Amino acid sequence: MKKIFLLLAFGLVACKSIQTQVSNYQVSQQEISSTLAYLSSDELEGRDTGSEGIEKAAVYLENQLKKYNYKPYFRNFRDTLTTIDNAYNVVGFLEGKDPKLKNEIVILSAHYDHIGITEKGFEGDHINNGANDNASGTTVLSEVAKYLGELNNNQRSVLIVYFSAEEKGLLGAKHLAKRLKYQNVDIYTLLNFEMLGVPMNYNFDVFLTGFTQSNMADKLNEYAGYELVGKSEQAEKYNLFRASDNYPFYEEFKIPSHTISAFDFGNFDFYHHPKDEFQMMNIEFMTQLTQKLLPVVSEMINAPTREIQMN
Repeated sequence: MKKIFLLLAFGLVACKSIQTQVSNYQVSQQEISSTLAYLSSDELEGRDTGSEGIEKAAVYLENQLKKYNYKPYFRNFRDTLTTIDNAYNVVGFLEGKDPKLKNEIVILSAHYDHIGITEKGFEGDHINNGANDNASGTTVLSEVAKYLGELNNNQRSVLIVYFSAEEKGLLGAKHLAKRLKYQNVDIYTLLNFEMLGVPMNYNFDVFLTGFTQSNMADKLNEYAGYELVGKSEQAEKYNLFRASDNYPFYEEFKIPSHTISAFDFGNFDFYHHPKDEFQMMNIEFMTQLTQKLLPVVSEMINAPTREIQMN
């Protein structure tokens, strides 16, 4: 009984502390805009895996992680894929502060690759800039990573993962999931960020893939204090739970592994299209969403017990 009271007390203190920290932290709309503009610029030529463009994106994201106090999880920030040439995930590590909880890892991820330059263009434009898919998710994650790195008081350890070769069949996620499984890493949960550049017309901000696979939706909404995430019938119909980088981790670890997205097949017409460009993105929405995600992610990382579980 004493242990239960101690856990409850810890939870109340941690919750109050998190709320105070978040209320004092303001996500920068200018930084959201700057990161998104660069990752979706013509200079990066659509970030095709193995290209010069994605190399520039990787350097940019590595420099951010260094600036935000992250360390390499492996020998360096690059997790080299073995199934495809010139491809690597970018992985940053923020060690937890609790002597026990730090052995449990929370993965926050987004894929930073896209489909590059294609022969079939649109009105003379052959560069598929991938602003929504998935420079937007990468940008939101980079701002969450900045927040966590600057506070540097996470109880569990955190891996920030920018996956490569998602567009080639989730190859980056499959590689890292197998590698971490082989190393017997204790992963608590994974939350993946995908296509977050344009708002949906629902009473929730984002949907969660594999909605009924775990209690993650309930917990994220509890942490947010309102219905932040909802269920997309379209996502369930097309089984998007299996279509993004969360799925290889579910397969390998059988842990709650989900993707949040704001692409519902009706609010954005330029999927894998040259007009998926920076100018089409809603920076204000992305900034507000990132601000809303900060306390949610913090609660997930700092909860005294494994509150998110498979159903």
